[in-house]
Amino acid sequence: MGDEEYEVKKCGVRFNPPAIVITYLVKSTSKLHRRTMPLRNFTANSKVDKAAEELRTNPRHLKYLSRITKAQLERLITIIRDKLDGMSLADSLARNDRMDQIDPEEDLNKVDEETLKRKKAVMDIEFEKHRIKPGDPSFQYDISVDFEQNGEIEAAGWDSDSSEGEF
Repeated sequence: MGDEEYEVKKCGVRFNPPAIVITYLVKSTSKLHRRTMPLRNFTANSKVDKAAEELRTNPRHLKYLSRITKAQLERLITIIRDKLDGMSLADSLARNDRMDQIDPEEDLNKVDEETLKRKKAVMDIEFEKHRIKPGDPSFQYDISVDFEQNGEIEAAGWDSDSSEGEF
């Protein structure tokens, strides 16, 4: 099956045994197919990012998972881990929704490593959505912007000219 011959329509989870399930459309035949990708030896204590990486690097699943973002795959695996840990599906979905929201007031220095990685993945997706690259119609090279000042400028010791040459 070539790269452009199919389209992922749905992705979900199976709890027992743990697996990621995707439904995809083969464009040449217009038929839907389902693929189940088991999470081998996955427990409530397993690392989500490690399990996602194992799936993404498996040659059998690579062409299907290339269409699914890393953040989405990690979200699905987190739901499976939460269920194995005894959390209800509704609670797991609510927790995942909170992890996928970016709050500018939230101190990411105080969150656990898994939450930080998820938040960074969401930020990367948002960045790519808004990124303007060379070749895009609205791309401009070397834009200068003057910002309005609301008050006095505070001097910062690290950016003063007097410290030049002291290195």
